[in-house]
Amino acid sequence: MPDREEKSPEQSIQPKRPKGSARPRRPERPDRPARQPERPDQPARWPERPVQRPEQETDAQRRRRRAQFLRELTEARELRDRVQPRRAKVARLRHAMRMRTFRW
Repeated sequence: MPDREEKSPEQSIQPKRPKGSARPRRPERPDRPARQPERPDQPARWPERPVQRPEQETDAQRRRRRAQFLRELTEARELRDRVQPRRAKVARLRHAMRMRTFRW
């Protein structure tokens, strides 16, 4: 079909590259150290996992850690509410509607 051989406007806008050419390499930057190639003999470095808590952890220690976590969670929510006031308002209204709907 001869009408299919014509290129669409999207195809004519694309830059032309010779066949088989790859992305041009970026010039070396002398201010940065060269990247070390990955060595298969060394495992990938992942962040270390937190140390497992001993089984003899007291109830007071667990409550202390939980209280600290809840304080940080509350602080994070307050920060998010400060930086996204519209979303915080919508969330407040939605929460109020839920509370109004399910009265005890």
